[in-house]
Amino acid sequence: MKFSICIDSVFQGVNNIKALEQVREAGFDAFEFWGWQNRDMEAQTAKAKSLGLTCVCFCTSFFLLTDPAQRGKFIDCLKDSIVAAKKAGVNFLLTQSGNDTGAVRPFQHRSIVEGLRAAAPLLEESGITLLLEPLNGKINHRGIFLESSDEGFEILDEAGSRNIRLLFDIYHQQITEGDIIRRMTANIGKIGHVHCAGNPGRHELENGELDYRKIFGALEESGYKNHIGIEYFPSEPVMEGLRRVREMAS
Repeated sequence: MKFSICIDSVFQGVNNIKALEQVREAGFDAFEFWGWQNRDMEAQTAKAKSLGLTCVCFCTSFFLLTDPAQRGKFIDCLKDSIVAAKKAGVNFLLTQSGNDTGAVRPFQHRSIVEGLRAAAPLLEESGITLLLEPLNGKINHRGIFLESSDEGFEILDEAGSRNIRLLFDIYHQQITEGDIIRRMTANIGKIGHVHCAGNPGRHELENGELDYRKIFGALEESGYKNHIGIEYFPSEPVMEGLRRVREMAS
């Protein structure tokens, strides 16, 4: 299995350049992060290259697909994010649905589909894949529209682009709907990236109800080849937690 360390959660509060050094020190060769606009992307990219680290993904700069009136801003921000991704040698960008606007659900669902269809030509031309991530609205993201991976897969089918895939966050989906292994393996061709953390608490992988060894084994058997993003908030010494992640790959 290939792992990507989210430096903004695992190394929360640590300077991003120092965080990259610690990713390498922990024995990993890939990383990801959240927002790109308020950081020195040139310096970060240079540091990653010097350490032999690959950046897997980061977020677009505007998430609101549920409101068609905001589609122009979404597309403009996606264009800027694609430019940033190309400069950094990154192949995946992450978006979310945005919050529920209060409009009827089918209207907002359709708005997401149409927004993704509008984005598809930009993605296909650039070779970038956009990852749509459902989130849990029960604990971490109250008011979010898209919580269900099942609905997320429906949206991808309707959007109809190979350059748009789901980011399946195991932590969020365990809270929202459970049935993790079946949902992932039944839709493996639609999943572009995976995130993981322990539940409850969003801490180390083994601290909770999820059996990540079995989950990772099922992913591997299903033919999943992309990275698995490690996106937890440490409750223990960071290097010890990451050491146990490495053990899960063996």
